[in-house]
Amino acid sequence: MNNSKTTIEKILSPVQKFLHTETSGGIVLIIATVIAMIWANSQFAQSYFNLWHQYITLDFGIVELKYSLHHWINDGLMVIFFFVVGLEIKRELIAGELSSLKKATLPIAGAIGGMVVPALIYLIFNYGKEGMPGWGIPMATDIAFVVGLMALLGPKFPLSLKIFVLALAIVDDIGAVLVIAFFYTKEISLNALALAFVILILLFIVNRLHIRNLIVYTILGIILWIAFLKSGVHSTIAGVLLAFFIPAKPRIDETKFLEDTRGLLNEFSNIEHNSHILTDEEKLNIVFEIERKCERVLTPLQRIENSLHPWVTFFIIPVFALANAGVEISGDLFTNLFNPISMGIFLGLFVGKQTGIFIFSYLAIKMKIAAKIEDVNYTKFYGAGILCGIGFTMSLFIATLDSIELLNIAKVGILSASLFSGLIGYFITRLGLKK
Repeated sequence: MNNSKTTIEKILSPVQKFLHTETSGGIVLIIATVIAMIWANSQFAQSYFNLWHQYITLDFGIVELKYSLHHWINDGLMVIFFFVVGLEIKRELIAGELSSLKKATLPIAGAIGGMVVPALIYLIFNYGKEGMPGWGIPMATDIAFVVGLMALLGPKFPLSLKIFVLALAIVDDIGAVLVIAFFYTKEISLNALALAFVILILLFIVNRLHIRNLIVYTILGIILWIAFLKSGVHSTIAGVLLAFFIPAKPRIDETKFLEDTRGLLNEFSNIEHNSHILTDEEKLNIVFEIERKCERVLTPLQRIENSLHPWVTFFIIPVFALANAGVEISGDLFTNLFNPISMGIFLGLFVGKQTGIFIFSYLAIKMKIAAKIEDVNYTKFYGAGILCGIGFTMSLFIATLDSIELLNIAKVGILSASLFSGLIGYFITRLGLKK
């Protein structure tokens, strides 16, 4: 019985740790958003907008990078965010909820519905108009906010439904990355793309040679980022592609790890108990050897993801929100809310997400290509779908790729849809939990 419990805890521990980090990160993200809104509408509003337009230059001799602070955040810091997204995608494809067709069918069906229906609703309002290229904005889900609200719903919220939402968000991220790569690319530089292709070949070779030195991947990753930055294809794609070449195999398997660490622990227990680890070199050497074994059983992918996740959650995403969420609330706010762009985004995220996720998932279950989540009624399930209408981070990011003149209108739609989805999704799901 104890062994069984230990195994279950081992399986669920990464998910629970992820949820805990995202919950805290959601709070930080809300604080950053509120600060941006207050700052952009205070007497210091001009300093807010001037700050992000300050230019910073990095001269490497061969190449000079001169961009505004806003550009550095969206095309520099956000590359790390997309790199972590890529690591999460790779992990889920290898050993997670997307590792088998049986596990993946329901979240894939829900994610497809949650992307297609919002895009169609947006196009109904904007087809043939100047805002038409923004159809990708309402397709995204902000997992940090969603997980934060799921945590507020308490322990009654089923873990199986949380895992479904996480898997759906991963598929959603894959969709967003593909949309950015194929539909938000402007002028192409063939020379820069050729350099990126060469770096990708080198990364493939390095990976196949089982080179695990992270400095090698870091140097190649920086060159890949610069190549994409100059190519016309959005630079954040470099982060996702780099992630897929990070080794995901441990140096030693679990059986070898257990054998070695048990032997070392036996040696440790046989040493005189009175001796202190500060002065007992033999004890110290055994502990260091156990530490080395722990490093060898962990894959580079796990180590990097674990070390970068707090930086992304508590620094990169809040800084992105601070730089992008500031919307000037003026007399035009009401007009902007009913602009076809903001209406398309609002209805796409708030109505399209919940409708698409629920209908496509329901059809997948009825057609018996996916299994219904156990102990989850349709009210809970529908409530979770409404929560997924919180687009925020990824929606704001895609909005910045489109016309800058229409960005404020898009922000109004994103923020209002995220607010409505969060509040109504919370109460609907809470109602389902009571049942």
